[in-house]
Amino acid sequence: MSSRRKVEEMETDNAAAASCAACPLGEALERRAFLRDAALKTVGILITLGAAASDARALPLRLLSPIEANGDERAYPLPAADGATIDREESVIVVRWQNTAYAFSLACPHQNTALKWEPQDARFQCPKHHSKYRPDGSFIEGRATRGMDRFAVRRDGERLMVDLDKLYQQNEDPAEWKAALVQL
Repeated sequence: MSSRRKVEEMETDNAAAASCAACPLGEALERRAFLRDAALKTVGILITLGAAASDARALPLRLLSPIEANGDERAYPLPAADGATIDREESVIVVRWQNTAYAFSLACPHQNTALKWEPQDARFQCPKHHSKYRPDGSFIEGRATRGMDRFAVRRDGERLMVDLDKLYQQNEDPAEWKAALVQL
């Protein structure tokens, strides 16, 4: 093939690529692929988080939505028994453990990967780098360097009020992190 023909083909390919990049249909297809992939990954994470366990030590895991929203504050029912509930829309994990309620960010503090519940070991784990956390959010081992991030919480009757605007990191806000719980 002559070099002139190669140049003509390259120019044709570049023009086609430029016209596809400018095409709204091409952008819509890219968005669809992104949304499809994101939805599939979310479903996979939720299936992993919701996997049933036969171990008697396992804390149950449930999905929930807030019963009320007021600004940055969300109201959740106080958990009746030890276990974890996840509000996937707000990326909040509500945990009751040994008569204490906590609200955590669903994201691992290491690289923001959605944490999963390991019922057989009664702990949270990051599926990406395997950092492990106790049900109270304290760090056990792995690449992370601190406990799970806690939201500020307060009790209002039979509701746990979670302030989504106040997220505490164990290493930067140790006093607030330690106080971000409700004794039941």
